Amino acid sequence: MTAPGIIGAHEAGLTGCTLCGHVAPAGTAHCARCGARLHPVDLRSLQRVWAWWLAGLICYVPANLYPMLRTSTLVGTQTNTIAGGALELAEHGSWGVAAIVFIASIMIPIGKFAAIAYLSLAVARERGPGGHRQLRLYEVVDFIGRWSMIDVFVVAILSSLVQLGFVASIHPGPAAVAFAMSVAFTMLSAQSFDSRLIWRASAAPDSAAPEPPGAAQPADAGPKPSIS
Repeated sequence: MTAPGIIGAHEAGLTGCTLCGHVAPAGTAHCARCGARLHPVDLRSLQRVWAWWLAGLICYVPANLYPMLRTSTLVGTQTNTIAGGALELAEHGSWGVAAIVFIASIMIPIGKFAAIAYLSLAVARERGPGGHRQLRLYEVVDFIGRWSMIDVFVVAILSSLVQLGFVASIHPGPAAVAFAMSVAFTMLSAQSFDSRLIWRASAAPDSAAPEPPGAAQPADAGPKPSIS
């Protein structure tokens, strides 16, 4: 159901492509522009979004509790979690690198979890406050998702470069696998989200909104009888 004066693509007999945005008549199998498979908007797709979201959240917990990096030297073995590694970088004066690791590995994943949950709840209730703002938020989440892997890339590079036998060696910790799986699951959650639901929610009328003053009364509404 859409607001008065607004016709959705479904009511107009059209289906939009989720990849390029091209609109085609309902029932068309593939997009004429990019060749992607077309499918109608379905709220049941949110089940996949929540499933991947929950899997990513479960993996994110051990990714922050277990060590991400294990460094072995002549004096002993040292392990660092994501937050511990950022703090150690800051203590050694590498504030810029510490900020990048903290933002990319802690702030961005938490922000992605919050943004995906917000978008899913908003479209499920069909009472979105603004389609343009929500669509920009979804595009940001979809774009920055891959940059959350920076910690995994750093561990992989260090593990391949710093292998000096018994003098020093660096190996990835158990948190590296959990973090990589968390990032992958959240990316799948964002990819499973149908952005067309945003416009469907923003076009839905807000039944709880109060009637504006001076609204027109029905034609057959006469004066209310007085009770003496």
